[in-house]
Amino acid sequence: MEEKNTFHINGYLGLFILIIMIAGGGYLFYLTIINETIGTAILGALIWIISGLFISSLTIVSPNQAKAILFFGKYLGTITDNGLFITTPLTQKIPLSLKVRNFNTALLKVNDSDGNPIEISAVVVFKVVDSAKALFSVDNYKDFVAIQSETALRHIASQYPYDTFEDQDITLRGNTTEVSEKLKIELEERLSIAGVEVIETRLNHLAYATEIASAMLQRQQARAILSARQTIVEGAVSMTQMALEQIEEGQKMTFTDDKKVQLINNLLVSIITDKGTQPVINTGDLSD
Repeated sequence: MEEKNTFHINGYLGLFILIIMIAGGGYLFYLTIINETIGTAILGALIWIISGLFISSLTIVSPNQAKAILFFGKYLGTITDNGLFITTPLTQKIPLSLKVRNFNTALLKVNDSDGNPIEISAVVVFKVVDSAKALFSVDNYKDFVAIQSETALRHIASQYPYDTFEDQDITLRGNTTEVSEKLKIELEERLSIAGVEVIETRLNHLAYATEIASAMLQRQQARAILSARQTIVEGAVSMTQMALEQIEEGQKMTFTDDKKVQLINNLLVSIITDKGTQPVINTGDLSD
């Protein structure tokens, strides 16, 4: 099923023509009375019947609305223009909204790629772009959008971890824009059969499930501390190495291995510790 145009003319022009036809039919009946001829009466009645059929086919199409035209179950086409129109008589006219709509998925509980249970939901912004597919390719396009949105959201959420401290990984919490774009692409593939265009998708709720929220918070804190300590140690080693090189080259001093170990130890302790360091002054050895 694909949307196509159907026969329709301007309603005001059609009404003007039909009024003339009705008047012409009345004139034929007048001639019948004068001349007493059956032929003009039959012609006048036929004109009135045709005029009545076309008057019954008058339809109004509002802005951002379409009307699918069915003739005894056969799809003739869709009127997407706005205004008053006359179309094929004896047809069923099914209205369909083309407005942009928002759909909030239910709060879903799924497992991320690490197996952690999370709660997630999303907002889907969509509109109908093919009335024939929306009406006749699926049973109910609104229910179809709802079910497919939740299915796609579950699939996307299971492909990525909730959070990680590695910059190269895509996470649900840290890369919401990328995840939303992936969700939009998958939804477009799923909803194309229903004649629906996905305008935007956006995650509107993301959290660990209540039964593991406390434990995962402690895990996040531990991983954050570990990551921070790793960065501090890497920086401290680099600073210590640079300090030794500058002292040896700038001051033209050489250190024994024991002195280097002692200096490195003092520098690392003073850089890494989270408390203020206290200097110790060596005044020499005590002798009797």
